[in-house]
Amino acid sequence: MLQLDTQSLQQKMPQTLKSTVMVIGGAEDKVHGREILHTFFTRAGGTEAKIAIVPCASREPSAIGDRYHKIFTEMGATSIELLDIRERTQGEDPKWQEYMEECTGVFMTGGDQLRLCALVADTPLMEKVRMKVREGKIVLAGTSAGAAVMGHHMIAGGGSGESPNRSLVDMATGLGILPDVIVDQHFHNRNRMARLLSAIASHPDRLGIGIDEDTCAMFQGDGVIEVIGKGTVTIVDPGSAFATNEQQVGATDPLSLYNMRLHILCHGDRFELRQRVSRPTHT
Repeated sequence: MLQLDTQSLQQKMPQTLKSTVMVIGGAEDKVHGREILHTFFTRAGGTEAKIAIVPCASREPSAIGDRYHKIFTEMGATSIELLDIRERTQGEDPKWQEYMEECTGVFMTGGDQLRLCALVADTPLMEKVRMKVREGKIVLAGTSAGAAVMGHHMIAGGGSGESPNRSLVDMATGLGILPDVIVDQHFHNRNRMARLLSAIASHPDRLGIGIDEDTCAMFQGDGVIEVIGKGTVTIVDPGSAFATNEQQVGATDPLSLYNMRLHILCHGDRFELRQRVSRPTHT
């Protein structure tokens, strides 16, 4: 029976970010209030923003990139670059490196998270993005597949409608922007609780973050996640007393998960990463 001790969890507590990282569950409102997209636009500098759109998770990057370009232009952005990456070597393009020096906001679109990582992981361009996030010089947002890649451990696929088990989730390596979390998106909309639980059973030193559609978990520089949008953010915290039978059972056998903490957070609610406690909107 795997059990974590308090000391090992304290060593894994996430480092405080200087930047805002917006992790969006997908299908965010692009037509009406556009609250999440407008929050990204505003935090990136508003009309003074220099925005890079990274659409390479999509198999139609030009079309999806143009859609976000139109949205941010309508909001008032005048400096927008579409990083239409279709080969890994393009991640070394000096033109994009130069633009990234002045960039204030990077937006990664939806599509296939494995495709996104295959094209940009460990490229000079993505290392530049990671460095600028660490230094607090850009706002980074990712929606759907662009959200899934945020952790070091990434959910690449899986099933739903079953009890948690090892075969329910396919894991891969993400971009490591938020290395201490495992993100799942389209969360309640596609019944993905069991697969996030299965992922955390295999990686109990991480925090599980399940994000509904048109909902954003906004990681801020003060070590707090704030929820914006119409749905919920589900936080699965293994905690110091967590234990599981994950190593003792077969791949398709149901998992036992003991002493796990669960937070369901709505618009305006906050979660403090270091203390691992949630704060309701009105307190």
